[in-house]
Amino acid sequence: MTDPIRIFANRTALAASAGTPKSAKPRGAVILWLTGWSMPETVFAEIQSHLPEFVHVPVQFICAETPEQMMALTEAASVAWFTEWDSTHPWLPTTSRRSRKVLIAGWSLGGLLALRLAARGFADGLVLFGATAQFVRSKEEADRGWPDAVLRHMAAAIAKDRLAVETQFRERLLSDGEKKAGFLPQLPRTGDWPTAALLAGIQLLRTANHVPDLPEIACPALLVHGKEDKVCPYGAAEELYERLSQAEILPVEGGGHIPFLGREAHIADAIRRWWHGTQAAFDSPSV
Repeated sequence: MTDPIRIFANRTALAASAGTPKSAKPRGAVILWLTGWSMPETVFAEIQSHLPEFVHVPVQFICAETPEQMMALTEAASVAWFTEWDSTHPWLPTTSRRSRKVLIAGWSLGGLLALRLAARGFADGLVLFGATAQFVRSKEEADRGWPDAVLRHMAAAIAKDRLAVETQFRERLLSDGEKKAGFLPQLPRTGDWPTAALLAGIQLLRTANHVPDLPEIACPALLVHGKEDKVCPYGAAEELYERLSQAEILPVEGGGHIPFLGREAHIADAIRRWWHGTQAAFDSPSV
């Protein structure tokens, strides 16, 4: 397959379910991982293994039964690690305890939740995989999302055969080239989320709209997006790039809706370079 990494464009610069790290050993920045619809958080395990210098905090959505509970889980998780750090390092001054950076990595559904957190000031940086600011789109904006009718059909079909719905959805996740390359067996298993969580996720996809919030999000963002994404088309990434004040975009040639799948080492290197670059720019004294 075509090398997925290109030089990316630059511009100016519930909490228990969050999996709070039990060890308080200092490492790099925290990355809060928000997964996509129906997917276990283990989908990120390989890319996390290539970023050992970060503290990885996955969020589990399987206990959420409403969109509001999903939002509450992510918000609780965004402060859970700081709570752990404060309780185990009470001798440090507040400025030291709060200096740890938090990145929020959101994929698809998780990207919507990540944007919500960033708009509320809970992120020092965003890594968005196959993300969009609004999933439900009109016919005129078909290059950025899906019509609501598709999601309504999925919700109704889940009551009849939820595993069939998940299986069909997984077929859409890969580009034709990825299918030919044998990526399908690498996809996470079906059946991980309870039915209530699946329906809650669909409802959140139907209703969330963070397009108006984009100009207010000040933290740097890295947009990793497959050029052949059939779920969140590439136009969604272009919209994010245009409206976020500090966005960099990494197009993945031949990539579908899981742009990091099979490319974890390369994408991890890109995340590392981007993050170190943003921190170096932030720390440089102004002329």
